[in-house]
Amino acid sequence: PGKDGGEVEERGRILMSLMYSTQQGRLLVGVVRCVHLAAMDANGYSDPFVKICLKPDMGKKAKCKTQIKKKTLNPEYNEEFGYEIKHSELAKKTLDISVWDYDIGKSNDYIGGCQLGITAKGERLKHWYECLKNKDKRIERWHTLYNENQISSD
Repeated sequence: PGKDGGEVEERGRILMSLMYSTQQGRLLVGVVRCVHLAAMDANGYSDPFVKICLKPDMGKKAKCKTQIKKKTLNPEYNEEFGYEIKHSELAKKTLDISVWDYDIGKSNDYIGGCQLGITAKGERLKHWYECLKNKDKRIERWHTLYNENQISSD
């Protein structure tokens, strides 16, 4: 159970890839696809998009988002984002991943999210650690999305 006695729900899974490119001096983050997302709209679907944010201290360029995929719970994105960063800095960073349901005219619904980084646990820590350890190798892992630690949808 989560804080406030509310149950933490699984809201689907996301396939992410991480690679540190020594040539480019960048962390390449791939948002591949999601499966079994929670339906947020009355039609039984969502219009999902994914936001990623590398933090702390990455400024305006920290936030990236994918395109919106209409009316699906199993969206394919295959989008890649790059962050210019020294390899030595990566251990201090957290990658915030959140999936949102796009709604016209009102605020987007939070579907779920997860965080990768040294302070994470289990697979989420392992993925980050493997990325740090294996430079120039693209590592793909599935992660479960939860409806906790909601962040603002600006």
